[in-house]
Amino acid sequence: MLNTSEKIIKHKTGLLNLAEELGNVSKACQVMGMSRDTFYRYKSAVEDGGVEALFERTRRKPNLANRVDQATEDAVIKSATDFPAYGQARTSNELRKLGVFVSPSGVRSIWRTSRPA
Repeated sequence: MLNTSEKIIKHKTGLLNLAEELGNVSKACQVMGMSRDTFYRYKSAVEDGGVEALFERTRRKPNLANRVDQATEDAVIKSATDFPAYGQARTSNELRKLGVFVSPSGVRSIWRTSRPA
């Protein structure tokens, strides 16, 4: 019997516990509304890494190759805060005059990700 109080994985451990109690994986999956494939993935995860393996992990890795250097990002943020009426195209053109090359869509992306929520 698996025991956890974590709300995040309660349904996963519940499925495994129900299958153990009933002694029938198919019936437990039917009652819980999950596939047998899901049950065996959960079971395999617990066997390999314990209950901690059932926690959700993000599959996406950040794509840092698309990031601009810090100097460009700082220049865009400074320009956007100094001249808030400029649009992304004008900000890009003004920065280009200063030797900072960033596209209008790059300006938009930098400004969007750097603003506090």
